[in-house]
Order: sequence, then structure tokens, then C-alpha cells
Amino acid sequence: MSYESLPRFLAKIDLFEGLPAETLTDLIGRGTTLTTPAGASVVQQGGDDNGLQVVLEGSAEVTVNGEARPALGVGDYFGEISLLDGQPRSASVVAGPDGLTTFALSSLAFAPVVKENPDVAQTLLKALCGRIRSLEAAQRA
Repeated sequence: MSYESLPRFLAKIDLFEGLPAETLTDLIGRGTTLTTPAGASVVQQGGDDNGLQVVLEGSAEVTVNGEARPALGVGDYFGEISLLDGQPRSASVVAGPDGLTTFALSSLAFAPVVKENPDVAQTLLKALCGRIRSLEAAQRA
């Protein structure tokens, strides 16, 4: 994925949807692109590394307490909870059969953006509230 298309790609993700182009450019400048080979660990549950990763290419398998969760694909993300609260990872992620390329943003790089741009915090809150509502609806079903 080219750097020029990354802002458009990230703008479609609920965590960043509606953010001004200059804020997305700032976020991209603070992040990096990571490539993980097939079958390799990306993050481990309980690990203290915190940060967000957005899947740009490939796929990933996710487990929580040893139980499989839905696989991640292009446009999915993980690490948003540890990014915000600084707590250990709540899941393990392993690169899928074609490997994994992600845009990664550490909590150290992300914190100043939130402090300087209240719109970022508002967008995150909406996305996380949407996730909570989805989880509650699934429990009722």
C-alpha cells in the first residue's frame, strides 16, 4: 500500500472516520508499517507492549485465553484498548497464511495527537461505544 493511499484507507476505519486530513497525516507520520511473516506472533495476550495496528494486507488469527476469535482481515484493527488504557494485551494475534502488513501506532505517539485534537478522542469514543453495543446485542441473542 502506498503512503498516498494510507490516509484514504485509514479514513474509512471507524476509529478514524471523519477526522480531518491533516490529523490523519499527523497520525501517519507518527506511525510505522510492520510486516510479519506467516505464522509469526504479532502480539501476545498479557504482553505489555501497547499500540494500535491496522491490517493493510494479509490476515491474522486471534485468540483470547486460548479460544479462537474471528480472524482479522484488511481494514480490521487490534490493540485499540491497550492503546488507550495502557494495560496488557487482551488477546494474542498471529499472522495468517499470507503474512500480515499493518500500520502501527504506539501509545506514546498517539497520546499527543489526542491531547491536541479533541475530535480524535470523540471519534474513538463513538467507535468503542459502537463495539460495546454490538457485544451487548450479541449477548442478548
